[in-house]
Amino acid sequence: MFSNIQAIIFRKAILLIVLLTLFAGQAFSQQQRVAKNRHDKVKTFESFLEKNPSVAVDLDKDPSLVDDQSYLAEHPDLQQIIKANPAIREEILSKAQRCVMGIPSIFDRVSPSVVYIFATSINPYRTTDRVEHVVGSGFIIDPSGLILTNSHVAFGRQSVFVRLSDGTSVPAELIGADPIFDVALLRIPKPTEGSLPALVLADSDRVHVGGEAIAIGNPLGLDQTLTRGIVSATNRVLPVTFFSSEEPLIQIDTPINPGNSGGPLINQCGEVIGITTAIIPNAQNIGFAIPVNLVKALLPSLISQGHVVRPWLGFHGQLIDDTLQKIFRFPLVSGFMVEVVEPGSPADKAGLRGGQLEVSIAGQDFLMGGDIIIKINGADVTDPDKLIESLRGIKVGSKISLTVVRNGEQLNINYPVPERPLLPGDVAGPNASFTPALVSPLRQQGRSPKTASGFHF
Repeated sequence: MFSNIQAIIFRKAILLIVLLTLFAGQAFSQQQRVAKNRHDKVKTFESFLEKNPSVAVDLDKDPSLVDDQSYLAEHPDLQQIIKANPAIREEILSKAQRCVMGIPSIFDRVSPSVVYIFATSINPYRTTDRVEHVVGSGFIIDPSGLILTNSHVAFGRQSVFVRLSDGTSVPAELIGADPIFDVALLRIPKPTEGSLPALVLADSDRVHVGGEAIAIGNPLGLDQTLTRGIVSATNRVLPVTFFSSEEPLIQIDTPINPGNSGGPLINQCGEVIGITTAIIPNAQNIGFAIPVNLVKALLPSLISQGHVVRPWLGFHGQLIDDTLQKIFRFPLVSGFMVEVVEPGSPADKAGLRGGQLEVSIAGQDFLMGGDIIIKINGADVTDPDKLIESLRGIKVGSKISLTVVRNGEQLNINYPVPERPLLPGDVAGPNASFTPALVSPLRQQGRSPKTASGFHF
């Protein structure tokens, strides 16, 4: 765990020897004082890391934290050590500089792990255009043959084939998929000779605006294509789904096109920071990638169960705050306004009511007249953070208690929470705002449109 930190300490020891040599002409007592002083500082830093293993891990992942004032404020002992000995800071930062690879070197390292995916799906309910052929990208994450890609590339296909960088084509098995977060896991047979090259998954929480963002994939079917750009923004919220406000996208200006779907987004160290997934039509290089930390969180469920288990509450809507109350100028209470109750959902069976009156204000649509939830399991619902916090502990098999206001009266609605099934809106229909970066020679198939202002549970 601490090999990199130990390497830093080792280099400090070498630096100490060099300094002693340079000052050989000085008095021996002065040399002893300098050597002892530096030795004590190195030992202090080494002791600090032993007592704070989380800091050692943080510095190993992101050496630039030594210049992050907010991080240093959280670790005043580290701040004091670095301030007392700037050479330690320089040595730690040198690791980050060595991590910066040239673009040709990154391509040479990464491209053997990037694969070309071509799939076929058949719609038995159509009389024309029944067969759809799609082309996308993916990348190997384990020598055993595990491949990550987008769900919209592989989910629901009758056949999926993978072409490796050496031109070999093999059939792929869908291990698991999550259409909501658009992640899929494939498996291909291990080669009889040699091993499959796997990419390293980085820590996407360390991605910063302005950082290098390199995509390798198969845009328009042109395999092994590299494009380069920067991270334009972080925390771009995914199309609204359950708990999606906690899982933002990485926005990039790296050119991606249909066919890049499912390919890796790479940092300067040749590590994966995301999966390229979508573009905004008619925009100039505005693309999005799924943060790899989200993918890591989904992998155990995809491997063990083939899908992600989510609780199903069965309603969606928007928060009502003081500003909105002033705009409408009629009695409203602060809380969560239920706009739609999904037919057949547990909320529907429990009697929760959605809105009926459509109102549009400044381009924002509302469905008025439904229940307003003011408490979830006894916790007030007044802002997005409190809403997410109140829902955080809800699991499949637990019960939910809603306090709602209906026609000026408070009601309590309680029901057990089942597992959320795959709903038609999760996979069907084109998306007017986001287009999956997917090649389809016959037609494009995207994810369903979802309101960008609401919450969907």
